[in-house]
Amino acid sequence: MKTKSAYLQALALLLGPATNAFAAGSRTDNSGIFVWVFLGFCAIIVVAQLIPAIMVLLGIAKGVASPKEEVHEKAIK
Repeated sequence: MKTKSAYLQALALLLGPATNAFAAGSRTDNSGIFVWVFLGFCAIIVVAQLIPAIMVLLGIAKGVASPKEEVHEKAIK
């Protein structure tokens, strides 16, 4: 029982300072309101360009899936 406790204490002493090393890599975000407004404006532009693109893709899919007219037979008659 004492050896298990000794191992846990040694492990705690060994890994204790590691928390400071992990914290050193983090950074704070000092972005102001103008950065977030700019990113929001960019997101609005991207969404505004996706809507017509999706409509065109749906139109193409509808055109491919619709039944074809026999134009050649009507022209001969």
